[in-house]
Amino acid sequence: MSVWVRDDLAGALAGDPFAALEGMSKVTVRRADNRHTFRMENGDSAYFVKVHEGVGWRQILEDVLTLKRPVVDAGNECAACRRLAEVGIRAPRVAAFGVRGTSPATRQSFVVCDALEGFVSLTEVAGRWRGQPPAPSLRWQLTRELARLVRALHDAGINHRDLYFDHVLANSTALQDGRVELALIDLHRAGLRRRVPRRWLLRDLAALSFSAAYEGATRTDQFRFLRHYTAGSPARALRSGPRFWRTVAQRAARLQAKGKRDTAARARRG
Repeated sequence: MSVWVRDDLAGALAGDPFAALEGMSKVTVRRADNRHTFRMENGDSAYFVKVHEGVGWRQILEDVLTLKRPVVDAGNECAACRRLAEVGIRAPRVAAFGVRGTSPATRQSFVVCDALEGFVSLTEVAGRWRGQPPAPSLRWQLTRELARLVRALHDAGINHRDLYFDHVLANSTALQDGRVELALIDLHRAGLRRRVPRRWLLRDLAALSFSAAYEGATRTDQFRFLRHYTAGSPARALRSGPRFWRTVAQRAARLQAKGKRDTAARARRG
């Protein structure tokens, strides 16, 4: 077993940290596949915890056959959070990490991160703005800062793989003051390389485009995003020319169609 724990959690996670986390008072945020995400508190501090159980050989084989790198433990999220901090992108700070087991199919792990207090998802921001539209200058600022965030992410050799509005957060207090401060969460599948391959750029940008359109972004918003995403980099402008952005739009449209099919299927099931 390999464990690293920051000083402020050393007492709470003494002994067997897996058992300690299991026994903590917690509020479940999500259970999906072999992961359990929950919020916990220790003293005056709040944390989010993601516990990974073994993914199984079937999932590993499926990922390999579709040319995806299998995510077998919380180490990837831990590394992604630390890498984002290095390049100046706000993300949850890692407070503890542990892994046990040698087999990638049955390995157990956890990552504990500081809660990003005062931040809400862009999905929630968009919902508020539908009822009470912001000043145009704030909307433009959000679009610009989102483009800069994604550009910095990709320039650092990182792709998110789930770049939807739910996983981009904004500081509520800053928004009320007319400022935009963004952060990224849910990084367990992020890719970390020297350079992001084209297929993963397309995936990130298509997911974001679909999510933005679903939440009411206009064509003007999307063109403004494009301008700031490609700004200051001739290489990026060449790599992401008209054909590239047509492909992004096509993939976003496919995501939208899939979303409608899934919604219809759920409605039929009652």
